[in-house]
Amino acid sequence: MKSPALSFFRTVAVLVLVLIVASLTLEAADSGWTGQYTDKKFLGGRAVFQLSIEQSGSAIQVSFDAAWADGHGAAPEAEGRATVSGNKLTFKFEDTFKNSGIGTITRAGGDILVSINPTHVADPSCLAFYGKNMRLKRAGKR
Repeated sequence: MKSPALSFFRTVAVLVLVLIVASLTLEAADSGWTGQYTDKKFLGGRAVFQLSIEQSGSAIQVSFDAAWADGHGAAPEAEGRATVSGNKLTFKFEDTFKNSGIGTITRAGGDILVSINPTHVADPSCLAFYGKNMRLKRAGKR
């Protein structure tokens, strides 16, 4: 005959195991953001835009750079910390030209959609690179 205490402990052990597996599954899903993304034909082929997402524990860092294909003009580089909310990353950034603002990244299949909203413009020569719903393709995982 099974004792009630033994049944209770088995139930608790199974519950703990389920919670551990669920936690590992969620961590694996979150790490799906990590990688390098690019649009090598940005702005109709006149520029290149690259973005990198790195994660260490719960800290997420977004870095990006953009440059004109012919090498003229501004080529901003920026980085900032990001937070996850549902299926979206939100990040603050400051670029090498002292422009700053807020960006969002959402998944679009294997690609991502990036929106960059400069809230402080110190050098308007970078604004051509900042827009809404810019589709970047995954270039690789880090």
